[in-house]
Amino acid sequence: MTAPKELRVSKDRRLLTVTFPDHQPFELPAELLRVASPSAEVQGHSPEQRVTVPGKRNVAILKIEPVGNYAVRITFDDFHDTGIFTWNYLHTLGHEKDARWAAYLAELEEKGLSRDR
Repeated sequence: MTAPKELRVSKDRRLLTVTFPDHQPFELPAELLRVASPSAEVQGHSPEQRVTVPGKRNVAILKIEPVGNYAVRITFDDFHDTGIFTWNYLHTLGHEKDARWAAYLAELEEKGLSRDR
């Protein structure tokens, strides 16, 4: 996967727009990026260890830093910053955004958790 030609954070810091060459821009909410962080803290070391992260409705992006030529590290305003978002992962999130969001909402409901706490 080639690098995006643009990464743009919205003024309110709650939306990341990712534009890959020859693709329409993907708009990825900060909340989705945070709860789907590729970090071990969220994903665990196996599917059974994956954590459902509640209470991130109002999370914002503090900064984005390049990691080599293949990824970025996103720091959120809750100070989570251990996820390395590769170009492939951002591309996948863009394509699967609706399905992943629906699965996240269903998982919260199933576990009695909330986007607010």
